[in-house]
Amino acid sequence: MNGTLPEDELFADGADPAANGPKASSSVSNLVLMDSAQLVPLALALGALVGGGAVATVVASARRGRMAAEVASTTVPDGVDQVMEALESAGIVLDPSNNVVRASPGAQALGLVWHRTLVHPRLVELVDRVRRSGEALTEEVELTRGPLGDAALFLKVRVAPLGTRFTMLLAEDRTEAHRLDAVRRDFVANISHELKTPIGAISLLAEAIGHAADDPVQVRRFTDQLGTESGRLASLTQEIIELSRLQAKDALTHPELVDIDHVISSAIDQNRVLADAQRIQLVGGGDRGLTVRGNEAMLITAVHNLIVNAVQFSPSPSRVGVGVSAADDVVEIAVTDQGIGIPEDDLDRVFERFFRVDQARSRSTGGTGLGLSIVKHVVQNHGGDVRVWSQPGRGSTFTIRLPRVVEPALSSAKARA
Repeated sequence: MNGTLPEDELFADGADPAANGPKASSSVSNLVLMDSAQLVPLALALGALVGGGAVATVVASARRGRMAAEVASTTVPDGVDQVMEALESAGIVLDPSNNVVRASPGAQALGLVWHRTLVHPRLVELVDRVRRSGEALTEEVELTRGPLGDAALFLKVRVAPLGTRFTMLLAEDRTEAHRLDAVRRDFVANISHELKTPIGAISLLAEAIGHAADDPVQVRRFTDQLGTESGRLASLTQEIIELSRLQAKDALTHPELVDIDHVISSAIDQNRVLADAQRIQLVGGGDRGLTVRGNEAMLITAVHNLIVNAVQFSPSPSRVGVGVSAADDVVEIAVTDQGIGIPEDDLDRVFERFFRVDQARSRSTGGTGLGLSIVKHVVQNHGGDVRVWSQPGRGSTFTIRLPRVVEPALSSAKARA
């Protein structure tokens, strides 16, 4: 058995193709034609299905690409870049992922942005609130300056949607306003404290005089003390008025040419009696014929206060020098003493109102704690600055630096030369 059927068994049923003839051939052809007619539309349908799936895949991929491009795009609405460059305050534009896509120089200076992100979680919270609500908001916040700093920063923040994708944050720095408010409150508190001392002393002395009316010696002693306290009160009141006037915007409205020689000689003459009483020698010297532009009375007051301060804190006997020099179109007026000096930790505070290095000594000499603050404001109103050098046990030097004005005659001579 080789597995092949004999020919007689194969055609045992009489199905011999040769015997069927043309009829059998025609049936086979019809079957082939029928199968071809059905396969064509099936192939077309299958091709359409495959092609449609491919097209759908391409369209979906393109759509996802466009969406990804939109998310990643940093293109902001027209004009925003120009606004960012022109802003003096802080301005920040954020994308839907809270990435910073634009930031003004003010935002960088305030330390609000670090590595293209908002530094402060409080600002992120405000941005998220606006993004959820779609409505702008304004709040005042207190933050730290930069990611590493601990200095307080007070901002008035405005957050609003910018188009459909972006959010804009604007921040106005209110730190200086808050500082001035704090200084004003401290000033009022200090004034109240400083006024209580002489007023209380005057009240007690008046009462003591009443009780000692039959004792002329005691009445005279109390009267002298009463005069001292009333003089201190008058001096404090006058210096408060002077300081308030110097802090006004129009403190120096009509500057004139001021002869520095006259300023120095006047300030020394005003303190001659005080210095002689404490056996302190006042010495003036240096360059002469220098001129600045400003208010002569204010400048005399500033130099006068420096000399008073030097005399009060100098041992007896000693000397206080007042020197004048000119360098690089700057006039320098230096007042040097041989006094107790100022500790290094207090050097930055000596120009604060009511600050005293030695409280007991200042009160015993009648100091108000406003003299150096007045000096600072006078010099600042004249476009200058005041510096201090000091070493405990060796004395101090206060230096006023003012812009120098070259006299017209001297200018003409230089021009002709």
